[in-house]
Amino acid sequence: MLTDSQRFSCPWCGEPNWVELEPGDLGQTVIQDCAVCCRAIEIVLPDDPDQPARILADQD
Repeated sequence: MLTDSQRFSCPWCGEPNWVELEPGDLGQTVIQDCAVCCRAIEIVLPDDPDQPARILADQD
């Protein structure tokens, strides 16, 4: 199965991070810890592969 590596900036510390995505991940939400500050990041993947993912930080 092919995977796609996507770069994004941590919403907490601004450092670059990577997430490995598979075709079946579209339309799902992925939680990943930042590789630098270790805070949780919510990555909302769209159903449409041409749309960008939303990167969220829970401020609570």
